[in-house]
Amino acid sequence: MKLKFLIDNALSPIFSKQLQNHGHDAIHVRDMDMQTCTDEEIFDFAQKEERIIVSADTDFGTIIALRNEQFPSVIIFRRTRNRRPTEQVALLISNLEQIEVSLRNGSIVIIEDNRIRIRALPIMQ
Repeated sequence: MKLKFLIDNALSPIFSKQLQNHGHDAIHVRDMDMQTCTDEEIFDFAQKEERIIVSADTDFGTIIALRNEQFPSVIIFRRTRNRRPTEQVALLISNLEQIEVSLRNGSIVIIEDNRIRIRALPIMQ
């Protein structure tokens, strides 16, 4: 169940290290010297590298909807009480088995404290 992730600037670099500790291929945009890149450039990189974008920035959902793309999948953390990276990763890892197929098939996954919403891609307008 090893997945490839790209962690956006909206989340701590600790997030990628924690995912690596769980056996995933995870990089932070800072690892790639992409911290000043636009969301579109980050999106293009993730698509090319077949990485799931993980962010707290809802702009990635907008980009994928406007482009009518199926990949990359995007995970967005919203309205979480605890914003510590280790606890955000724990929340993701504890739900990863339930969302893995959706991520592999192309989805936007919104993770909140008490619920997860999944929207299959592409989003038809």
